Amino acid sequence: MNPVLEFPITDEILTDFALAIGTDLKGYRNHVYRVLNFYCAVSGIQGLPCDAVQIAAAFHDLGLWTDNTLDYLPPSIGLANHYLDTRQRSDLKEQVSALILEHHKVRPYRATHATTVEPFRQADLIDVSLGRVRFGLPRAFIKTVQSTFPDHGFHGMLIKRSARQFLRSPLRPLPMFRW
Repeated sequence: MNPVLEFPITDEILTDFALAIGTDLKGYRNHVYRVLNFYCAVSGIQGLPCDAVQIAAAFHDLGLWTDNTLDYLPPSIGLANHYLDTRQRSDLKEQVSALILEHHKVRPYRATHATTVEPFRQADLIDVSLGRVRFGLPRAFIKTVQSTFPDHGFHGMLIKRSARQFLRSPLRPLPMFRW
């Protein structure tokens, strides 16, 4: 199993937000690429995932930068919906919104669009856990994806932002998690 090296829809979106993401662009892009590769592997997909998954992947954490908040799910969904409206793809809004909203769900997702949302949730958790949580993926594949798309400080940035959030709101340290 070889990693997918290009996701054109995702790259187009990330290019549009390059200024907002700033110096974190390489790290975020590689996080998105790792998630998409883990998604394909968990789902058993050869090649590119559907447009909804590629679009949601690009937008899933964007509110971190555009709204400077760890409570980034609502702004990320808003950005994705605007993107879909401007491209006459409103038919994907429900699925893209579910993919973004539920990607930090603690328990398995079983509602509408579960066939895409649950593997996307798993893929993000594989990456955020640095491969400690694997959902059956071979360690060798995870390491290959990680070396193909290096971290570039992404996880360190998440830790710093999480620490700031904890100091500001100790009763709501990780507002993006859903039960």
